[in-house]
Amino acid sequence: MNQSNLGKVSKMKKTQIKHLTLREKILENVRDSIITGDFKAGSRISEPELAERYAISRTPIREAFRQLESEGYLKVIPRRGAIVSEFSAKDVDEFYSIKGILEGYAASRACEKLSSKDLDRLQSINDRLAGLAQSGDIKKFFKIHGDFHEVFIRASENGKLHELVSGLVTKFQLMRFTSLSLPGRMATSVQEHNKIIDAFRKKDSDLAATLVRKNAEYSGQVMMDGATPSINY
Repeated sequence: MNQSNLGKVSKMKKTQIKHLTLREKILENVRDSIITGDFKAGSRISEPELAERYAISRTPIREAFRQLESEGYLKVIPRRGAIVSEFSAKDVDEFYSIKGILEGYAASRACEKLSSKDLDRLQSINDRLAGLAQSGDIKKFFKIHGDFHEVFIRASENGKLHELVSGLVTKFQLMRFTSLSLPGRMATSVQEHNKIIDAFRKKDSDLAATLVRKNAEYSGQVMMDGATPSINY
């Protein structure tokens, strides 16, 4: 490849990196605005206004919108644009019911398969979550929270089950974030995880499945009640 072509390739790569950076910046800013309530549920996010704010074309904005739609933060509706997602009580109940059934089954299957290394990893993740709950860092807590469930779902050694759960939780990220961000919810989540770890250590598959299912049901209850009640299981 001659020097001229090398220069063209280098320029193309720089353009792609800049484009990706813009999309990631928009993703983070819009996501944060939805989480903090600057963009209210049901409100429309203006594509032209974002394009003007960032002084860019609409292409990276549309790409960011598609990503946010796949994560459940908004819905892109023809002739209306991007609308911040709203959740009914039925949506919450259905999501957490399905999540509880799938993850409960995964916990039951994983119980005999989890190695001592897996159990130590679960404890290490939950210890990190405990520190984040104490400091109130919901954004980092949310990112790491999924790692806990990922450990035992992978240990279930059921690829289709893993695909189903991953697809489900990705599509409802906003709902999950909202549940965890309610007062006291991070701390109770850590408590729930400790009980699940204890069940795994005892190789009690029925108890592990029940606790994981209850964990999901409790998250839904918190969402619908708008507060964190005491744990009674």
